[in-house]
Amino acid sequence: MNNNNNTTLPTKPHYQTLDGLRGIAAIIVVCFHLTEPLAASRLENVINHGYLAVDFFFLLSGYVIGYAYDDRWDKLTVGAFLRRRFERLQPLVVLGMTLGAIGFYYTDSPIWPLIHTVPLWKLLVVMLIGWTLLPVPLSMDIRGWFEMHPLNSVGWSLFFEYIANILYAVGLRKLSNRALAVFVALAGAVLLHFAVTNPNGDVTGGWTLNAEHMRVGITRTIFPFFVGLLLSRVARPVRIPNAFLWCSLLVAAVLLMPRIGGADRLWLNGLYEAFCIIIVFPAIVYLGAGGVARSPAEAKICKFLGDLSYPLYMTHYVLVYFYVAWVSRHKGITLSEAFPAALLTFSGAIVLAYISLKFYDEPTRAWLRKKLK
Repeated sequence: MNNNNNTTLPTKPHYQTLDGLRGIAAIIVVCFHLTEPLAASRLENVINHGYLAVDFFFLLSGYVIGYAYDDRWDKLTVGAFLRRRFERLQPLVVLGMTLGAIGFYYTDSPIWPLIHTVPLWKLLVVMLIGWTLLPVPLSMDIRGWFEMHPLNSVGWSLFFEYIANILYAVGLRKLSNRALAVFVALAGAVLLHFAVTNPNGDVTGGWTLNAEHMRVGITRTIFPFFVGLLLSRVARPVRIPNAFLWCSLLVAAVLLMPRIGGADRLWLNGLYEAFCIIIVFPAIVYLGAGGVARSPAEAKICKFLGDLSYPLYMTHYVLVYFYVAWVSRHKGITLSEAFPAALLTFSGAIVLAYISLKFYDEPTRAWLRKKLK
């Protein structure tokens, strides 16, 4: 192996349709988080399966990393790979935690009544830990939701993304296709069993530093990430007419699907979610990988959505905290009554993501790229 620790390998062409789909899924995540506090229970959320976007992100990540790096390990070291991932992921991790700290005391509300009692030193310690993406222990929970990242809740999925990246780099990339297929099949069986037997009737979880949530996080990460890797190796995408349109509709249909089975047959919903993660999401990625933009306008839309997706995901919850606090002050408010505030929060999230992308993320990554050569 070339031992030059090269972090400047040329970037391969992007899958335009997959970039666009990542943006569509990120937008639906924001909508899910805006409807979630208005639902009386997990059975009644208008955008009931929006959280499955995280599993879709993991699968997309595995596919894209396999495509980008699998044939380049003769020119790349483990350290260089991890530096490239750090450069891509970490700037927005730091920004999200910082913005969460800036807004923290302003979200004091009936749902988080003890926020004003948190001393500044503790807030700053939690922020600094958050910058590293290491989970915050329960003893350092400052919000009351038992989040491993109480300043930016979505950080939990990036924590598991890093775990998957490390596992790939230090060993699992060396698996043959057959061995990887066996590994993926076992991970799929574990995911199916968990989804069907989970008392909640779904795959939600992973954001708390305890044994139960760590199990959920690992289960939700390992199968989609590594089936994405396997798919990048063995599937040969074929051209699909209107792939972006059809795949976007499929993603939306999966994530907007109402709860299945109700309170009496929770396992049915778990079965639906396992089916989506194990069968439907790989199919969408396969179809999307074969898609080509039909026009310059569609190519620009896909690029815009792809560029915006990660900043949107990593910064939107900072505003959602304010929205949830507002909803908690208006107990019993309906979706139609909350719509103006939800729309304002959604619009603000888009603007914040774009500003974060252009004035922070892209310049910071360019600076890191030079420093980490």
